[in-house]
Amino acid sequence: MQFIDLNAQYRAYKAEIDDAIRRVLDHGQFIMGPEVQQLEGELERFVGVKHCVTTASGTESLELGLRALGIGRGDEVITVPFTFFSTAEAIKLVGAKTVFVDVEPDTFNMDMSLVRAAVTERTKAIIPVSLFGQMADLNEANKIAEDFGLAVIEDGAQSFGATLDGRRSCSMTTLGSTSFFPAKPLGCYGEGGALFTQNDELARKLRMLRNHGSRERDHHLEIGKNGRFDTLQAAILMAKLPHFEDELQHRERIAKRYSIELSEDAKVPMLMKGRTHVYGQYTLRLSDRDAFRRDLNECGIPTGVYYSKCVHHQPAFKKQNKSLESFPVAEKAAKEVVSLPMHAFLGQEDQDAIIKASNVSLALRP
Repeated sequence: MQFIDLNAQYRAYKAEIDDAIRRVLDHGQFIMGPEVQQLEGELERFVGVKHCVTTASGTESLELGLRALGIGRGDEVITVPFTFFSTAEAIKLVGAKTVFVDVEPDTFNMDMSLVRAAVTERTKAIIPVSLFGQMADLNEANKIAEDFGLAVIEDGAQSFGATLDGRRSCSMTTLGSTSFFPAKPLGCYGEGGALFTQNDELARKLRMLRNHGSRERDHHLEIGKNGRFDTLQAAILMAKLPHFEDELQHRERIAKRYSIELSEDAKVPMLMKGRTHVYGQYTLRLSDRDAFRRDLNECGIPTGVYYSKCVHHQPAFKKQNKSLESFPVAEKAAKEVVSLPMHAFLGQEDQDAIIKASNVSLALRP
């Protein structure tokens, strides 16, 4: 059994994906070929924004977004300690200081009630993470940002396709960032990412920065970087995108069944009012996670942990965390979260086996 079965997805769309790859091989424009611009247009329509700027990875998206906003040394950016490392890493890469606030216990997303107290005269932006596939409270994030004159960058690497009050992830903030890493809800076959904005000038700057600070050959206005998206990966996403809405419906159906069958003995994901969830990971909270994982492993069922260590506990943040800051909700979550297999092609027989093994394991422990 696969935790995420990319082979099943490929078999389903094989003809379309193979044709898309073959077209790129035929025209030979492997860097910034026509499929890149076509994909950006399709993603603009899907998300509902004026501009999509594809990038070399989700991490590149975050860094480029911060750089386009002029954030750097001496500035502060507020984010969460319970996320993949790249969220905080991007802040460090531009020379700014990462300021952490704790997360909500039910959604694992930024606790907006803590943000105002974290704002200082050096704060320039807030990066809420829409973790596991449900959007953070971006309405509140935007209110706080407006009050203090800040930018908001949604880290939507796991939530692409989700909605809040009918608006798509990556559409509600100054910038929205996502990842097309293969395991994401919409994934390519390598690295890739994208930024979304309604701001014309930000979009122009992002396109320049991702191309070595250049808008035309041999003329570099700023120090940029190579943050371009491969044409082959764009073609693969173009082949997958028409099926994405159906996949989201399948993910939702699978998640609902998990929640119905497991809610008696485990803390299942909580869906907040006005939001949809794409279940980038289907994540439980358990007091004895290790025993649960051993039990499922003995049944041939893979599980995952996202994330076993908070960012402020990582060695790379040791110097910043000299005061031994504590974020108790995030730290408790890191000890309890465990994710079950989740993908749009998870069959009923496999899900039956997962639910049965999970319930047997849960029944053995309080």
